[in-house]
Amino acid sequence: MVPAVSLHNLTKSYGHGKPVLKGIDLEIWPGEFFTLLGPSGSGKTTTLRLIGGFEFPDAGEISLCGEDVSRLPPYRRDVNTMFQDYALFPHMSLRDNVAYGIKIRRVPEPKRRERATQALEMVHLEGVADRRPSQLSGGQRQRVALARALVNEPSLILLDEPLGALDLKLRREMQVELKRIQKQTGITFVYVTHDQEEALSMSDRIAVFSEGRLEQVGTPQELYEHPASTFVACFIGSSNILTEAGQDILLRPEDVRVEAQGYVPSPDEAVMPGTVTEIAYLGPVTRCRVRGASEDDSILAILPSRLARGLREGEPVAAVWFRAAAYRLPASAA
Repeated sequence: MVPAVSLHNLTKSYGHGKPVLKGIDLEIWPGEFFTLLGPSGSGKTTTLRLIGGFEFPDAGEISLCGEDVSRLPPYRRDVNTMFQDYALFPHMSLRDNVAYGIKIRRVPEPKRRERATQALEMVHLEGVADRRPSQLSGGQRQRVALARALVNEPSLILLDEPLGALDLKLRREMQVELKRIQKQTGITFVYVTHDQEEALSMSDRIAVFSEGRLEQVGTPQELYEHPASTFVACFIGSSNILTEAGQDILLRPEDVRVEAQGYVPSPDEAVMPGTVTEIAYLGPVTRCRVRGASEDDSILAILPSRLARGLREGEPVAAVWFRAAAYRLPASAA
């Protein structure tokens, strides 16, 4: 199978001379919902802009469906991009906003209207096609921007943190919608975010960036359960990093429970006596930090709230976990 996107030894620097990308090699397969994840300044948005043709690489190759497009402008690539600010025309109806791209391509008016209507139906906005963007909520404007990207029927859609301006409840609703539409159309989506939970919930695979390099590429489950480095272990979800025989050990907080002081562990369990120093109620779960013999010796536990009732700060307890739940991080990445 020919990759939808293939990046080979991609490098990029800006005016200050500091490399933003340092030899990126990556393949994205047709029909994937693929996410570029990393902190600010890690290189994920630059990678997206290079794929879209908004920037050119200093070195390396960008191929889309087997064609080298490294030096082609955006309009010569079978790609549509959806930005965070939506960039809708305020004086146009929703239907005309959606149809604008195919109007530029000289698609006849009856066909434009038909395709724009179909795209609006896909995002459940067919009933308000004649409204202006100012008459819509943020979530509705986001759907219009998606419909505009879909109407061109591209092989690839790039999404640059499109949900960043939405509130939490609406953002989660739109995560479900984006995933549904991507599966329905079969179009390859390449999505940029710094939100780990968003990436885990939506993606088929994720590329984790750090300081212009790829730390790891894998499924959400692979990244969470078998991180390739301490950076990935700490960036994806909450984590406890313990040291054993000079090597980093990952222990997820949900694998830790809190027992009464003096708890006697089984041979399969490890225990750390300590004192509760922090309790944060989060609805279905409660975060609890247990400090051991020293200030640097602490463990975070995430407990079902029904099991955390009665815990108090300052209470002597025992943090307990099964030894098999601890994951030994690769020595070269520790």
